[in-house]
Amino acid sequence: MKKRTYYLLSLVFVLTSVFAQAQEKTKPQGHTDQNKFRQMKDLLPTPNSTRTASGAPGHQYTQQKVDYVMDIRLDESKNQIFGNEKITYHNNSKDYLEYLWVQLDQNMRAKDSKTPDINSDKFNNTFNGPTTFTKDNLKKRFDGGFNIEAVKNSDDSDLPFMINQTMMRINLPKPLAPGDVFKFQIKWWYNVNNHIVEGGRSGYEAFPDGNSTYVIAQFYPRLCVYDNVEGWQNMQFWGRSEFALEFGDFDVKLTVPADHKLEATGVLQNEKDVLTKQQLKRFELAKKSYKDPVFIVTQEEAEKAEKERSTKTKTWHFKADNVRDFAFATSRKFLWDAMAVDINGRSVMAISLYSKEGNPLWEEHSTRVVANTLEEYSKLTFDYPYNKAVSVHAQMGMEYPMICFNYGRPNPDGTYSERLKRGMIGVITHEVGHNFFPMIVNSDERQWTWMDEGLNSFVETLAELDYDPNFITGNLPKDMVPYMSGDQSFISPIMSQGDYVHQFGPNAYAKPAAGLYMLRHTIMGPELFDYAFRTYSKRWMFKHPTPADFFRSMEDASAMDLDWFWRGWFYTTDYSDIGVKEVKSYYLTDKPTERAKEVAKLNNLNLDDYKDKLVYFAEAEEGKKPEGAMSASDFPALNDHINNLSDEEKSQLGEAPKYFYEVTFEKPGGLVMPIILELTYEDGTKERKTYPAQIWRYNENEVKKVFKTQKAITNIVIDPDLETADVDLSNNSWPKEVQQSNFDQFKEKVKG
Repeated sequence: MKKRTYYLLSLVFVLTSVFAQAQEKTKPQGHTDQNKFRQMKDLLPTPNSTRTASGAPGHQYTQQKVDYVMDIRLDESKNQIFGNEKITYHNNSKDYLEYLWVQLDQNMRAKDSKTPDINSDKFNNTFNGPTTFTKDNLKKRFDGGFNIEAVKNSDDSDLPFMINQTMMRINLPKPLAPGDVFKFQIKWWYNVNNHIVEGGRSGYEAFPDGNSTYVIAQFYPRLCVYDNVEGWQNMQFWGRSEFALEFGDFDVKLTVPADHKLEATGVLQNEKDVLTKQQLKRFELAKKSYKDPVFIVTQEEAEKAEKERSTKTKTWHFKADNVRDFAFATSRKFLWDAMAVDINGRSVMAISLYSKEGNPLWEEHSTRVVANTLEEYSKLTFDYPYNKAVSVHAQMGMEYPMICFNYGRPNPDGTYSERLKRGMIGVITHEVGHNFFPMIVNSDERQWTWMDEGLNSFVETLAELDYDPNFITGNLPKDMVPYMSGDQSFISPIMSQGDYVHQFGPNAYAKPAAGLYMLRHTIMGPELFDYAFRTYSKRWMFKHPTPADFFRSMEDASAMDLDWFWRGWFYTTDYSDIGVKEVKSYYLTDKPTERAKEVAKLNNLNLDDYKDKLVYFAEAEEGKKPEGAMSASDFPALNDHINNLSDEEKSQLGEAPKYFYEVTFEKPGGLVMPIILELTYEDGTKERKTYPAQIWRYNENEVKKVFKTQKAITNIVIDPDLETADVDLSNNSWPKEVQQSNFDQFKEKVKG
């Protein structure tokens, strides 16, 4: 029996091989390795002494330090800012530097700025109303940009410099040696833009009552990054891709009208000079309130201040250590509330500044959302290291160390929609979350937008769902289907420099976030993912990570080969589409099948000699059972064999299957993904099974799996919870008669 069976199998193999060779018309051509699971050696930089193969900083990793001492004055009557800054540049690199590069971000608003010139436009108006015509054709261009009055050495001698749009090169008297320090100063001023009218990431908003709120950033010349990877990061600022900055210590004095309330990056040094005794007392109460915000300035007090206009000034003094940037907000319109947050035994202040136009929404949610964000981000990364986080009401969303500007304005009567509320909660969570990425884990935003926006949007999603389990985030895998199934000519890989990507929001924010959500919930699992993500975050606190450092750290700390995922999700615009191509049903019978008879005849076997000794698999017509279907327990030979087993061998056996299915899965999409199945049985019970993405490693077009069950399978559904961003749900279920109903249900899930 054994010899004949072996002979039969050998013969079938030989015949199959001969048939395959006969079909060949030409010899196969050689090819390179294009397997979706090939390693990323061709894409990632070679590890070295500054960046290790594990994704951690190397033993020769260096980064510069830049310290600023600034005196800043706001002229509210002219909407101008004047500054004098003293800069201390620490060359911690191993290189001699012949010059320094300084960012002049406000220059994108200068009259001679090239920023408007890089955008294509066309004439598409046949007529205009007076308002539109005036705005589009008669309005003068805003006179923005830095006015550099002086660049001087520490000995007060002039330093030669050259301005190239948003970058200024300062030529050093002699090369700055490794380990040396260079001190210099810059004096400047500029016209502050109305960010409601002119747009922008900072500026002022003018209100009908004659007052303005100022949210001020990118307001001082800032040193570019010089690092081990790029050298000088001096790519021009065109207005989209954000900033690359060095860490340092800030000592900043801000002179504003005396009736203004102000918050900024850092620790306030002279609170007794700028706050009343009552405000100081309230702030002390806020430091002990961990449940509800305490008003430092009430709405009644803010409304009273709006009606007056002081001609005097006050100077607010802040110091901040080990931050990459500085920003502030000031206005006499501001309400001010605060509460304490417990971050692993250390108190941090959650603070909000907002005009009455933000209420009642802001006093109900802003500071509470700040507190929730600090708590949730700290759980997933590291304990928030700074003393506070401030949310400021402005019609934008933008982030800086310890302070951010957020939108969310109710109607004039105080009413607001649920959508507006969600939007405000979302933007505050997002912008406060930027304190972690990139204000601390300090990636190069100019180069890799997704490294701060995408990672931040991912953690934001988890924090939002903690604040409200029913929160609609827009960053889940199912939310990516319309984008990933769109016109390929308007989709860019995530690994693209931000200034030229199509569909910036989905590319840099939502798709990376959805990919990380998928990694955490579907591919790696929360325990492995969270440890690896926390490892990356802690390794690169207050340092400059690259994409390779992130990819390598996630694999290094989890023992998971994720090259297939990074390559597909981040480096291509491929999409996910997995379907059920075919299902063959087999049932047990004691009657020889036609296929068995053919094999027996081919090998000169008489099946009558094996009566009651063989188990046959009969293929059923779709939806039908063959006549004579049996249970495994109905076969005497099988029962005799089992009865002769030892007790130990019997203990290793499960219940005998009655039904057998061969399922062929196809993958029209370019991405490899896990196959997530939900099987429904004839009694209505369901079972889940997930096959790792590696199931596609030998054949990325189709794979087969056999299911052996005691109950008949009535329905098979792929990805029932929409975890893999599958773009075509019409092929996700079997059999055909229930496929359309499942498809309709899935479409409703995607809409939801």
